[in-house]
Amino acid sequence: MTAGDIATTAEIARLARGTLLPSFPGATAPRWLLDELEAGLGGVTLFALTGNVPSPESLAALTARLREAGDPFITIDEEGGDVTRLGGHATGSPYPGNAALGAVDDPELTRRIYRSLGAELAEVGVNVNFAPSVDVNTADDNPVIGTRSFGSDPELVARHAAASVTGTQEAGVAACAKHFPGHGATVDDSHLSVPLVDADLDLLERRELVPFRAAIAAGTRAVMTGHLNLPAITGGVPATLSHAAITGLLRERLGHPGVIVTDALDMQGASGAIGIPEASVRALIAGADLLCLGPREHAETVAATLAAIDDAVRTGRLPMTRLADAAERTARLKEWLAGHGSAVVDRAAGLEAARRAIRVAGALPGWDAAPLVVETESAGNIAVGPTPWGLHPWAPDAVQADGTDGAADRVLDRAKGRGLIVVLRDAHRHAGQRALTTALLTARPDTVVVEMGLPVWRPGSAVYLATYGAAAANAQAAAELLGLTAAG
Repeated sequence: MTAGDIATTAEIARLARGTLLPSFPGATAPRWLLDELEAGLGGVTLFALTGNVPSPESLAALTARLREAGDPFITIDEEGGDVTRLGGHATGSPYPGNAALGAVDDPELTRRIYRSLGAELAEVGVNVNFAPSVDVNTADDNPVIGTRSFGSDPELVARHAAASVTGTQEAGVAACAKHFPGHGATVDDSHLSVPLVDADLDLLERRELVPFRAAIAAGTRAVMTGHLNLPAITGGVPATLSHAAITGLLRERLGHPGVIVTDALDMQGASGAIGIPEASVRALIAGADLLCLGPREHAETVAATLAAIDDAVRTGRLPMTRLADAAERTARLKEWLAGHGSAVVDRAAGLEAARRAIRVAGALPGWDAAPLVVETESAGNIAVGPTPWGLHPWAPDAVQADGTDGAADRVLDRAKGRGLIVVLRDAHRHAGQRALTTALLTARPDTVVVEMGLPVWRPGSAVYLATYGAAAANAQAAAELLGLTAAG
């Protein structure tokens, strides 16, 4: 091997390493990660489920240690609402999610919420937030977006896309609008498959792309791609791996000048048939600048991906100029991060927004005795994870129930002589929730129905309360209205 070959090898490795955002388990940085950061690793993605965020204090210590080893992007998915990683994964977020903000439709309040979220991230050393979700949720049965979207109207979503980007970046944290070109018109989860978005360019321009244009106009420093099949644009290739989607549509047509980040490449929609190293190569060829590898992708995946990128450069599939282009954009983002200040945490904005988002149909009753609160079964999707939800923290008496035979009878027996509240979450997607609620209302028409997901299914003339989300802030606001807790 000649000196030139060695230099080329080192340069490929340096540029390739700078595109990677792997993960790691636990709240302490492993030695391999520190070594990679010292060698120029692009950064890391933090996940609550892998134990990276046991507390804000431990996270701040972790990010400080990471910065001692390099100059990394420290990224996280902190959307507020149902998708929360900072402490809220254990207790629920103090900020309502996008659906509630869209219901209020006060862009200045959205800006305030995201500025406070950004301030909390900055306090613990996170500098890139994989938010906001600016998907236009036009499919009621969407299994992965739902309340993560500001709504189904492109112009409304666009208003709040701009506000959330502005608020985040006022706190000195880079916003990352997602999931380009839009995950809202699908009924599949890209964690598990390649969702189909059956839209031509004209429809995309009128619907999906409207909020992305607004986010770009507001100066979002990054955009995240979705693993979506748009046959009219990508020809069956997931958008994350499509030059037509990333370079043609996002970079050239929409004019996004900043960083392009992939959604997690361990997802079936990106790497299910080809593996993460090959998906990484294809994403870079398509125009991505940073590669989020996924929550279980550690040292072995980093090594395999670096080897795949090296081979792709040497065989001519991946031009060195493409890697250099990615490095230039990430360097500009680091310059931006170094030049921006911080904001003040404003958690009061979260409860204000949650209170203003609630919609009530019918007259809420008063109770002489504490009502029975019945919480239905509704597991969160993969993006949400096992975040707690419901009214039980404010209810003296709460039970869980499903739609199986006998469940309604047991609830009715326990609720004799007092009020009854049934708490749902996306009941339109869960037959058991609907069956239980229908049975309870048949026997007890005075049952109050609380929907903490999207209010798509509404049972007849029941007193109905919609929170547009299941964050802790949403739950507290509902509990106050229902008399389960005193308003603060």
